[in-house]
Amino acid sequence: MSKIDEKKEYIGLLKSYINVIVAFILAVGAGVSKMYLSDNISLLFWIGIIFISLFVVLFMIIARKTHLEIKSLKDLKD
Repeated sequence: MSKIDEKKEYIGLLKSYINVIVAFILAVGAGVSKMYLSDNISLLFWIGIIFISLFVVLFMIIARKTHLEIKSLKDLKD
């Protein structure tokens, strides 16, 4: 497998990770918003808020890494 193919596979994997993280953010966000609307602000609500924050930071890190990998593709030659 050539280097460019390896980079493309790695970028595809990073994109898959981003999709999973977005799904987690949406799922936890739905649960937290339901708790907020039902006025059920408990420890579980705050844990959900913390997890959403962590997932958003993780999303930004992986998105940045993906963009850097895409930019580095132009430097590779087969």
